[in-house]
Amino acid sequence: MKSLTSWFVLMVSIAVLVSSCAKSDDSKTASTDNTTSSSDDSSDNSTSTSDNSSSSSSDNSSSSSSSGVLVAVGNFGTPGVGKIVRSTDNGSSFDNVTSPTGNWLEGVTFGNNTFVAVAHEGNIVRSTDNGSTWDNATISNTTNLSNVTFGNNTFVGVGASGNIVRSTDNGSSWDNATSPTAKYLMNVTFGNNTFVASGQSGNIVRSTDNGSSFDNVTSPTANQVTGVTFGNNTFVGVGDSGNIVRSTDNGSSWDNATSPTANYLKGVTFGNNTFVGVGTSGNIVRSTDNGSSFDNVTSPTEEELNSVTF
Repeated sequence: MKSLTSWFVLMVSIAVLVSSCAKSDDSKTASTDNTTSSSDDSSDNSTSTSDNSSSSSSDNSSSSSSSGVLVAVGNFGTPGVGKIVRSTDNGSSFDNVTSPTGNWLEGVTFGNNTFVAVAHEGNIVRSTDNGSTWDNATISNTTNLSNVTFGNNTFVGVGASGNIVRSTDNGSSWDNATSPTAKYLMNVTFGNNTFVASGQSGNIVRSTDNGSSFDNVTSPTANQVTGVTFGNNTFVGVGDSGNIVRSTDNGSSWDNATSPTANYLKGVTFGNNTFVGVGTSGNIVRSTDNGSSFDNVTSPTEEELNSVTF
């Protein structure tokens, strides 16, 4: 367990939903932030993204560079305040940043020297000065957004009612992408020139035209797929009832992977040739065979784990 915890940082989203780290040289890649792999969560989106070494999470991209800036987003207060905090000392300490929105911020990513966060009511905010100041972006609708990723100089956000939005001008303005579903999309990632989003009822959609349009792919599960990431030319999604799905053909087709748990898995990431997923009851699972099968890892907690990054 010591070697595992030295690789991965687990994040419980009681206070912070997603974190991302600025990468000055990866402007063309990204955060749940995945080249080799961010949402739900989190980390290089260029070749992947939410996220993750070479991984891209669901989570919401996460990356590191000489700038050494990390950004986390969430929600505090009644009425809600879109909370943004940042660190310039590799996460040793964080400071509050003025947020331009009162909406709950759900996901954050990084690309092209720009942080982008998405929120309820379709709200999108961005920062081009390493997270010091933030402005509202021009949005195309007011549907709740749940996550965002970056790849091929394009930001893509997903959310309720199958809503998919994209930006090709560094997050300044956003347009609706063609979506084939009305299901809630909870996470999105990028890898091998392909955007993949997952969500309610096992719905999985993909885009090979830089996020302009998405198509449904046949999913092997009807369970919610909450987290999705990319690594080693493989997409892996996790979700309800311990369900784990994977694709080795750029998201065209998916199979169920062997899962050791029936607990709800909420986040997944990739790094050091290892996929790691986390979920309810402190469940942690890992795969060292490219996502074909997973084993339980001894967990120090029984609390819910919502996101993981590398």
